[in-house]
Amino acid sequence: MEYRPTIMVTNDDGIDAPGLRALVQVLVSTSRYIVQVCAPDSEKSAVSHSITWRHPLAVNKVEIEGTTAFAVSGTPADCSSIGLSKALFPSIPDLVISGINMGNNCGYHIVYSGTVGGAREAFFNGVPSISVSYDWVAGKSHNDDFTLSAKACLPIIDAILVEVKNHTFPKKSFLNIDLPTDVANHKVSRKYQ
Repeated sequence: MEYRPTIMVTNDDGIDAPGLRALVQVLVSTSRYIVQVCAPDSEKSAVSHSITWRHPLAVNKVEIEGTTAFAVSGTPADCSSIGLSKALFPSIPDLVISGINMGNNCGYHIVYSGTVGGAREAFFNGVPSISVSYDWVAGKSHNDDFTLSAKACLPIIDAILVEVKNHTFPKKSFLNIDLPTDVANHKVSRKYQ
């Protein structure tokens, strides 16, 4: 049986957010990965890297086709932490992806972003991670753009997983990816196709 890397998906827009659902659907549809989901049970934007300290977290299993998925009452950082703890999943994933966020997370936005916080927590735990955001523009963007964004990320995800497998992925960093509003009209480099 061919080895399939494990990807855990989290976000800050909540487990029912169209960005997360599109990313998960695209990952599952390739049949190249084992997909796990551990995401907030509701929208948690702009919580940065906050964690739940003095209150118990509620965790509920959620049905998302092709995955093992849990909704957590905490923040994106909580979700990454509990998802990596082996309390929910039998092993630590090869890669954590936080997103796809509805709105960009570049410049100073990364300080406030819960999406980035989810990826950063995985990085703090020694797991390769990326945060992914789509530059949503009200009145111009559509939910289908999340699917296009997820498909645009596949070559990047595959390249990262090759580096992880070869132990050449940088240990002292995580990646933050911002996709443009008009993602359909931007080309992916042939190097990664």
